[in-house]
Amino acid sequence: MGKRIAELAGSAVLLALVLILWEVGVRVAGVPPYILPPPTRILVTFFADLPLLLSHAAATMAEVALGLALGVVAGVGVALAGFYLPPVGRALYPFIVASQMVPVFAIAPLLVLWFGYGIWPKVIVAALIAFFPIAVNVMDGLRAVGGDLVDLLRSLGARERQVFLLVRLPASLPFLLSGLKVGATLALAGAIIGEWIGGRRGLGYLMIQANALLRVDRVFAAILALTLLGVGLFSGVALAERWLLRWRPGIAERYTHRRWR
Repeated sequence: MGKRIAELAGSAVLLALVLILWEVGVRVAGVPPYILPPPTRILVTFFADLPLLLSHAAATMAEVALGLALGVVAGVGVALAGFYLPPVGRALYPFIVASQMVPVFAIAPLLVLWFGYGIWPKVIVAALIAFFPIAVNVMDGLRAVGGDLVDLLRSLGARERQVFLLVRLPASLPFLLSGLKVGATLALAGAIIGEWIGGRRGLGYLMIQANALLRVDRVFAAILALTLLGVGLFSGVALAERWLLRWRPGIAERYTHRRWR
């Protein structure tokens, strides 16, 4: 616990040092605020525009939630199909990898052309980005189960559905949550890219509008809001991981210690 507090204190000191150097450097050099505003001005703008930021953040989070849900369903479905149907898995794997080779900026304009300026282009971009880490991690998790344990259950008369529920699902859950932590933050980036290309709401749209008006302080305020959203998403998945995997030896000890402390 003390080590964790020391790490957080060190990070806070480093962040404070960077902000102080930024503040002093901008003011001493006389950099115009429409080029690079000081941190104090960004914080003032953040709190002054908080209702506006919250309104656009709600639109962005709706896109991320839907995109992440689609990415999880598609990723888990492809992983299960690839595991239980090896020929299908071998056929799909090149397409899974290729889905990450195509730049998102190349796909987003086509999605706007096909689906308009509503929420769905952003949702699809977020789903495409979140799909890859989830599919790969779940497939690795399904393969991580030892053959001896599966053979033991089958020798006791267990069917494949029981093997999946008792062994494969618990074994793949840590991999799924690990991919979900990566996919959640990537889905947020995907939604912002979609809003840059063709959005009418969201923090990405707000950044484009503020940049056109030379309101760089508002752009940085939106970036701060995005950072807080990303940290919140990652922390939320990490907390869910700690609760869902409290049966694992290392996590169970930490969970019990903190619960009864």
